Amino acid sequence: MTDTIRPRRSVLYMPGSNARALEKAKELPADALILDLEDAVAPNAKAAAREQVIGTLDHGGYGSREVVIRVNGSGTEWHANDLAAAASSKAAAVLLPKVEGAGQVRAAAAALPEGMDLWCMIETPLAILHAEEIAAASPKTTCLVMGTSDLATDLGALHTPHREPFTTSLSICLLAARAYGLAALDGVYLDLKDDTGFEAACHQGRQFGFDGKTLIHPRQVSAANRVFAPSDDEIAEADIIVTAFEQAQAEGKGVVVVNGQLVENLHVAAARRLLALSEAIAARQGGAAS
Repeated sequence: MTDTIRPRRSVLYMPGSNARALEKAKELPADALILDLEDAVAPNAKAAAREQVIGTLDHGGYGSREVVIRVNGSGTEWHANDLAAAASSKAAAVLLPKVEGAGQVRAAAAALPEGMDLWCMIETPLAILHAEEIAAASPKTTCLVMGTSDLATDLGALHTPHREPFTTSLSICLLAARAYGLAALDGVYLDLKDDTGFEAACHQGRQFGFDGKTLIHPRQVSAANRVFAPSDDEIAEADIIVTAFEQAQAEGKGVVVVNGQLVENLHVAAARRLLALSEAIAARQGGAAS
C-alpha cells in the first residue's frame, strides 16, 4: 500500500515472447509497461518468454517507466517458476492474474523481495466479491487492475458503448483500491479501429476515478496519456486554490473563498495531489523516451 504519486495514465501490455515488441517498448511514451507471460504467450512458449523477459530487463533501457511482469496464475504449471524469476528480476512489480482471495495475494507477496510491488488483477466474479480482502491482504500490494475481458466472459455480458454491464464491478474495484490507498487501473479496450470509442472509454474511466487505462496496442498510448492527465485549466485552478489557502493561513483566516466557492481542507488536498501528479508526469516524460 502506498501514497506515492506515480503517473499510470497508460499501462501497455507487451507480449513477453515477442523480442521485437519488447525492444520497441523502450521507445514508447507509455507511463508503465506490463511484460506479459500469461495470456499473450502460447503454452509451448512460456519458458522461453520468461527467460527473454528477464534478460531484457537485465539489459535495461526502459528509462523511468514502471516495468511490471505479469506472471501466470497460481495453480498453473508455470506460476512458481514465473514468480521466482520475476522476484529476482529488475521489474518494479509483479502482476498476479486471476486473483480471487487474500491467500493468493499473501502467497505471492511472500515470494517477492522488499521494494518490489504486487499488482492484482480483478477479473472474475469472485474477485469482485472479494475485492476488499484482496486490497487489504498485503502491504506489498499497490495497484488493482481491472480485467474486463475475462470478466465479460464469466458474466456472459456484452461490451456496450457505455459499459453498463461493468458499472458495478468497476465501482467495487475502485472502492476497494481507494479504501486501502491503492492505485486502480481500468480494463483494456479491444476494438483497435474505434478511436472514438476508445477515447470515450478513457474519459469514462477517468470520471469513475481510475488512475489510467491498461492498453493492448501502442496506438492507444497517446489518447490515454492526454485524457488521464490534468488539463491546463485544472492545473491553473489547483494552483489558485493552494495559493489562496496558504495565503489565508498566513493571515490567520479560517475561511477561504475561490471564485465564489468555499474551499475546505479536502479541496486543498485534492488540488495538491493534482499538482503533484502533473509534476510527476513532467518528470517521467523528462526521464524516458517520448
